[in-house]
Amino acid sequence: MPDAPARNVTQKLLASHLVGGELSPGSEIGISIDQTLTQDATGTMVMLELEAFELDRVKTELSAQYVDHNLLQTDERNPDDHRFLHSAAKRFGLWFSQPGNGVSHPVHQERFGRPGATMLGSDSHTCAAGAIGMLAIGAGGLAVAAAMAGEPYFVQMPDVWGVRLTGELPDWVSAKDVILEMLRRHDVNGGAGRIIEYYGPGVEQLSAMDRHVIANMGAELGATTTVFPADEEVRRYLARERRADAFTELTLDEGATYDVHDEIDLSTLEPLIALPSSPGNVVPVAEVTGREIYQAYVGSSANPGLRDFAVPAMMVKGLRTEPGVSFDVNPTSRQMLENLGAMDLLMPLLHAGARLHQAGCNGCIGMGQAPATGMPSLRTVPRNFPGRSGAKEDAVYLCSPETATASALTGVITDPRELPERFGIAYPRYQDPDPDDYIVNAEMLEAPLPVEEARNVELVRGPNIVPLPEFDPLPDDIEVPVLLKVGDNISTDEILPAGQRVLPYRSNIQAISEFSFEGVDATYPEQARATGDHAIVGGDTYGQGSSREHAVIAPRYLGLRVVVAKSIARIHWQNLANFGVLALEFADPADYDRVEPQSVLCIEGWHEQLTRGPEVAATIDGGQPVTLHHRLSERQIDMLARGGYTNVLKDYQ
Repeated sequence: MPDAPARNVTQKLLASHLVGGELSPGSEIGISIDQTLTQDATGTMVMLELEAFELDRVKTELSAQYVDHNLLQTDERNPDDHRFLHSAAKRFGLWFSQPGNGVSHPVHQERFGRPGATMLGSDSHTCAAGAIGMLAIGAGGLAVAAAMAGEPYFVQMPDVWGVRLTGELPDWVSAKDVILEMLRRHDVNGGAGRIIEYYGPGVEQLSAMDRHVIANMGAELGATTTVFPADEEVRRYLARERRADAFTELTLDEGATYDVHDEIDLSTLEPLIALPSSPGNVVPVAEVTGREIYQAYVGSSANPGLRDFAVPAMMVKGLRTEPGVSFDVNPTSRQMLENLGAMDLLMPLLHAGARLHQAGCNGCIGMGQAPATGMPSLRTVPRNFPGRSGAKEDAVYLCSPETATASALTGVITDPRELPERFGIAYPRYQDPDPDDYIVNAEMLEAPLPVEEARNVELVRGPNIVPLPEFDPLPDDIEVPVLLKVGDNISTDEILPAGQRVLPYRSNIQAISEFSFEGVDATYPEQARATGDHAIVGGDTYGQGSSREHAVIAPRYLGLRVVVAKSIARIHWQNLANFGVLALEFADPADYDRVEPQSVLCIEGWHEQLTRGPEVAATIDGGQPVTLHHRLSERQIDMLARGGYTNVLKDYQ
């Protein structure tokens, strides 16, 4: 019998969960899903979707619902949604993490993540769980709801991008600088169609939470997900979390290969920073030192570890941050906050001037802590898209905790390597607390109810919770005006904004649709209502960023039927198909320049054309031919013909 082929970690994870298709790049595969993660900004739609196709109980190994994004309670809408999610978790059999317990990604990794498992999450940063050897993928809520109903997750098989790490990080350089180096080299679309797998001797120098930082922001590279091996460091991490029995070793085989290759010598890295307003706009901190700042912000899912708060606390001990700088500390979990206090590292932060916020996403998603107009805000968050902070004229920079804290002390962007000379600060040598002293707090996690008890639970609805609209299938012949034309790298934050004004309407599509494309063209909702069915044309990487499917559902509610772009980001492309919007790309990107707002796009017999192959013949303005391209599978084409995935699942159930 021939020996089994040598496999990398990604190939092992995929092979062990493959239920359809072949593991050849570009073909559609179906994988079984062990766990799901939902949060409150997207979870309300997931629960409404479960209700829409009459699910009795989730069929996954484990599903968890977190309340971490919409924590501000300035009126009744957010608390009403919290109650709805609590009741839905009880009804459908999910774990429930209460408001203020912490950010979903680190809490899930601590309490539920396990090497060798697959996870689908209705949050693009679900990929962070790859830090401990999981195959964790962000997706639209409807795909997550389907997984909770026992359906496979379908994705085009990515290339596996092996990134070999060697060396050891220098003082004042940390895991955030590793992922910023990847973004400096490859920009926001460098990982499109790829799973990134880190390997090599340098991996051993990174803690499980360092790996979480790097895996989390793989989403900013456009990658399907990121994978690390499950090695002795992961064993140690899970043992500290009192979950040693969850460990399974998962490493690459000797002789395993990758489709794409890269290498980083960690010892050569320096502090890096992403300038406004893209995670890919990365330069050395040394190039931009001296710019006055308004805010330095530590926390978020992109830097959620105990170390990411302990090091800043040790840096500012006995000092005072510069007057006029808002030094915002956003705890990522109650557990982390308790440990920080037990290590006598909370009071140094407060004494230095830190503004301590509740455990959650907060300013990362525009829920408070907005910066001053046009003034630099240095943040350890994963994204700095325009307006995401909650301020229209924001200037958000992405950096490490060391760089953010150094700048808080000086009042200007500062390379942390300057601190020994300026303040006599030695680089803090952080060590995890002794396992016997480490605090584990699961008190605010509610386990699922028994089946019979769950069936008696009624969903608690506030007046802002409205059933999903029903959408009709595409007509076979399409003739629609182009209502809006946008440029490159349009994010879902620009299609449907986040923040405290908008996200409280997340369970009311009619209301939230009024904010569609607000930052691009505020007249879009009014024009769409007057026009009816229409198309939108976009540039490269259209729909990058958050997985929120509201960025599809709201325009679809207003009449969007077709999106044509130079390229479309993975999750948004899947969401478009899931809700019955035809997603196409220009075969020749130069044709983008030929299409203008109010051009009329015609596609005759779209269904037959899509089933024949990837090319789609279309015309603009009454006869000018343009060739488009589609990446839809037979399954997705059938889904479009039936009006979207909700109708398919409803029929299946």
